[in-house]
Amino acid sequence: MKMTVNPNFVSVIRLTTSGIASSMGFDLEEIEDIKVAISEACTNAIKHSKQDEFELTFYVYNDKLTMEVKDEGIGYDVKSVASPNLKEPKENGLGLFIIQSLMDDVEINSCEECGTIIRITKWLELNNDESFIHRKKI
Repeated sequence: MKMTVNPNFVSVIRLTTSGIASSMGFDLEEIEDIKVAISEACTNAIKHSKQDEFELTFYVYNDKLTMEVKDEGIGYDVKSVASPNLKEPKENGLGLFIIQSLMDDVEINSCEECGTIIRITKWLELNNDESFIHRKKI
């Protein structure tokens, strides 16, 4: 779905994400993590793309939820983004760190002429009774 860069719509995205994750069987803590991560990814597009809209896609699988935030903005060199200094946090640079901390898989593709795609995934695992439980990465 295409979304305006109006930050007021991030709450709508969070609500939509919550409904999808809940229907898949994620627990409340996992849903909160997913909502924070998708909010950060959307905020990244809103703040940095310099465009009027961005695209959000949900991919619902039996064992995972993948979300993709894509903008056609100015892009950046992904390798140049340093890990934040958590002892002296600054306003910029924490969003991607937060996303990577909360999600199981994070893929970021960007270039200065093609915009940015942030793809984030949270995994589920089948229990013996065919219900889902979250698979933790070790």
